[in-house]
Formats: sequence, C-alpha cells, structure tokens
Amino acid sequence: MAASLLLALLFWQWRPMPAVIWEVEQPVFRVALNGLFFVGWGVALYSSAIIDHFDLFGLRQVYLHLRQRTYSYPPFVVKSLYRIVRHPLMVGLLAGLWFTPTMTIGHLLFSILLTGYILIGVLFEERDLARHLGSEYALYRDATPMFVPSLPSRKSHSAAT
Repeated sequence: MAASLLLALLFWQWRPMPAVIWEVEQPVFRVALNGLFFVGWGVALYSSAIIDHFDLFGLRQVYLHLRQRTYSYPPFVVKSLYRIVRHPLMVGLLAGLWFTPTMTIGHLLFSILLTGYILIGVLFEERDLARHLGSEYALYRDATPMFVPSLPSRKSHSAAT
C-alpha cells in the first residue's frame, strides 16, 4: 500500500525535464537501440512468465487465500534464461531503461534511480533466496552470473539443476 501511494505521489508531482542528454540520429543506430529497448522489455516479461508472474506479483497467494488453501512456495527450477543469468528479469528492465536513442534529463534521472533500486533489491533478493533455498541456491549462484549473460559450462549447468 505504501509503495502504491508513493508511486501515485510520484506520478502526481512529476515534472517533465525535456533537455536532451544524447540523441542518436543515425537511422541504423536508432533502429538498433529501439530494437534493444523492445528486446529488453520482452526479456523482462518473458522472465516473469518463466517464474510464474502470478506468484511473483502476489496474485497466486491472494487467489489461494480466497479459496482458503495453503500457499506453498514453487519448487526451485533453473530453466530457459535463468540458465545463463541469475536475474534476467532485471537485465531486461535495465536494457529497457538504458537502450534509448534519445535520453532526456528526466529519463536519465529515472534510469539512474531505478537502476539503483534494482541493484539494492537484487542484493536483498539474493540474501532471501540463499536463506530460503540454502545450498541449492548457493550452487546455482556460484555457477551462474548475476547480470552479464554467459553460456554455462556443462559442469555448472548440471550442478545448478
């Protein structure tokens, strides 16, 4: 509730800051940046679907509560993009924030603040996952990079799944 109220306040008090920091005018590079922007948001959406965005956003918990059923955590499974990076949802969000052909001061401020929020949030998430999942997550964390995608080796892949 507090987050929603703060977000409403932010929307209400937001003032445009249209001064341009950078603008890519070369058509090929504009298309490339726009493509990376949309790929980033697609990766974020796909990543949330992989881990069940209904559970991620609390909708599954509410549904089970309304049906008077007990909530159980989903099992830890490493699949798809989560095999090459631990936080593909955040990588997608960061790409969606930063890959833009036109960066205004307002967009830059928003991107910097949200990037900081994401980095701090991931630290808390990592701590909670390690506490909840124990050695299973520790093996995954040791074998899979946090943000910068890489192809997993056979050894690291089999250790994480």
